[in-house]
Amino acid sequence: MLKQLFGSKTRYKILRTLFRESDKPLFVRELARAIDTQVNAVRREIELLRDLGLIVEEIDKKPKASAAEYGSSLRKYYRLNKESVLFEPMENLLSKIQVVGEDALVRDIQAHGGKIKLLLLTGRFTNDSRAPCDLLIVGALKERSVAKLIADYEKELGFTIRYTLMAEPEFKDRRHMMDKFLFALFEAENVKVVNELGV
Repeated sequence: MLKQLFGSKTRYKILRTLFRESDKPLFVRELARAIDTQVNAVRREIELLRDLGLIVEEIDKKPKASAAEYGSSLRKYYRLNKESVLFEPMENLLSKIQVVGEDALVRDIQAHGGKIKLLLLTGRFTNDSRAPCDLLIVGALKERSVAKLIADYEKELGFTIRYTLMAEPEFKDRRHMMDKFLFALFEAENVKVVNELGV
């Protein structure tokens, strides 16, 4: 789907990375490392996005001590062009793709993760940096299945999900003791997708 929408998966990954770091200029090698793609493929997509006016090029001309160092000082950086007519529609599209991905992850966990009593989204999913993790799942869980689903999702959308799995007795014990970790999760902005425990 992403290839059809964006023309290439590399282009989508570049846009996703630049929108996530919208105020930070990045150079080609930095982008290639961030999306785990060859430098030449990144350069081709950067040129196309620059020609569309969606990104702009900046040249860092820091003074160097010697002539030998001068060539390395002309490093080209790229950042989003927030004045582009494409900026807002692309930002909206990328955020909607992330929401679709989150929905798919939740559905997959519900279908293949075991007997889930509580599934709570917070942290990155609700844009609340106070949360000590992004996803809490409580129940009789298939831990390997959940780990694989989350790893696949991380690759697709390009960020790490901090998640915690708990059996129901452990959750109840920790809640009874007013565990700081759980307290912080419930204090943060959160969405209870499954809540059979009545919390």
